[in-house]
Amino acid sequence: MNDYDVPVLIVGGSLVGMTSAALLGTHGIPSLVVERHRSSAIHPRAALILQRSMEILRTAGLEEIISAKSAEQFDQDAAIMSVETLAGKEIAWHLPKLNDGVRDLSPCERLFATQVAIEPVLKGRAQELGAQTLFGTELVSFEQDADGVTALIRDRDTGETSTVRARYMLAADGAHSPTRDRLGISRVGHGVLSKSITIYFRADVKELLRGRNLGVIMVVNPTLQGFFRIEKPYKSGFLAVHGLGDPLNPNSDIWTDLTEEGCVDLVRAALGDDSIAVEIDDVMRWQATAQVAERMQSGRIFLVGDAAHSMPPYGGYGGNTGIHDAHNLAWKLAAVIKGDAQPELLSTYDSERRPVAGFTVAQAFSRYVARAAPFLATDDMEPLVSDANIDLGYRYRSTAVTADADDLGELHGNPRESKGRAGTRAPHHPIELDGEILSTLDLFGGNFVLLTGSNQPAWHERALRASKALDIDIDVHSIGDSGGYSDAGGGFSDAYGISATGAVLVRPDGFVAWRAVTDADATDASISAVLIDLLGHASQAPNSNAEDIAQPQPA
Repeated sequence: MNDYDVPVLIVGGSLVGMTSAALLGTHGIPSLVVERHRSSAIHPRAALILQRSMEILRTAGLEEIISAKSAEQFDQDAAIMSVETLAGKEIAWHLPKLNDGVRDLSPCERLFATQVAIEPVLKGRAQELGAQTLFGTELVSFEQDADGVTALIRDRDTGETSTVRARYMLAADGAHSPTRDRLGISRVGHGVLSKSITIYFRADVKELLRGRNLGVIMVVNPTLQGFFRIEKPYKSGFLAVHGLGDPLNPNSDIWTDLTEEGCVDLVRAALGDDSIAVEIDDVMRWQATAQVAERMQSGRIFLVGDAAHSMPPYGGYGGNTGIHDAHNLAWKLAAVIKGDAQPELLSTYDSERRPVAGFTVAQAFSRYVARAAPFLATDDMEPLVSDANIDLGYRYRSTAVTADADDLGELHGNPRESKGRAGTRAPHHPIELDGEILSTLDLFGGNFVLLTGSNQPAWHERALRASKALDIDIDVHSIGDSGGYSDAGGGFSDAYGISATGAVLVRPDGFVAWRAVTDADATDASISAVLIDLLGHASQAPNSNAEDIAQPQPA
């Protein structure tokens, strides 16, 4: 093997690691991804992709292909329900259609698409954008100094070792992260909730579906508790089992004395039809936990995905939260590596993402208890909040956000009421250009963006001066301006909580950095002052932190 000198080393090439590489690539930052497994995922995990993740994948140019992969595997807009068995009694329809009640919030829809289908897509996109990927390669050791991280990696087939020198390192190496352990970072929360299994099987279950469009089928009966996902053409799927016996007092250790014959019996008990032939393809053992790392950054090393937080599968938040981690971190790393920001910006990754991760883990635990494990209920459990609040309504607070004067400190809220407040995801609002309906979200992802109402030349002039003074690219869009994007259907100013003379500055990750409801207090230096604070006073030494950005090359 060769030795490598790269801007970013990513340890772990599964869903979150490959997303990180692709998103860094969209900002012009190449990376090296090392993955100890010899290929992408072989098990169809993390099948639910929520709206925010689809918005992020849209930014990376992957929405259409991921949607197509989903349609190959699953019926779209399927239901989430509970049954005693697939053939038997229906207990409840939790969500008759996956996107009911949320279509107005985003140009993107929730969908089911397994990691088996999407990880190769992410890998291909990451490579297109400059990433190099090494599968069957494990991290042996690492150390960091004031200027970067030096890592030793090993090819698992040949035993050959190489050295990697990177400016920064991302640990995307899973819930049992060796990197996190070597850094001495502990976790808080709930430990092992169950020793669960996922049974990958083949069986013709089309008749048992009875024409129902079912995405997640939760099973609760005196034999087992768990959930199905069935793939087209309804002859294969998986059954996750986290409880055996009495649902009110189950045995949560599914591992002990587990046999292939026992797995066949469990699948049949969940199907409710002993006459169906069942073949077992594989069985994966896993632990349900609900924990968050006490730190998500250690110097130049960052924890992302399951390495930073683990949660039970109810709600589908695990993989999605990891994608959000990657999105938050990618633009910040790019800004620092390019010299547009000082390294202090990177400390906002932990201060922004860790509270959100803790909130999401608590919500996943509450859903697990409510739907699958009522015996784990405690008096101090977090009350359930809307799925939309969890996915689209969380709020950041850090030095990378200029807080509104009326900020009450809430961690989440209804995304329909965010109104462009600082620290919230900039709202989706329909806009039109040359007869094509787009979303305000389509304006974000590369540079900082200043949005204003129509005909606001003063804001344009201020943004131009700030851009020149700080050597930072700022895109300016007046929504409703006859020369640009029209306000499709009206209501842009209300959606963003500004008057006709106000403005909103949006970060590259689509979160609002600063909002001026009117131009009453605006000055020529207003935008510059916000960016100077946000980027760590980068203007004091323009591009003084810039690093040589090259493709991953042998040293």
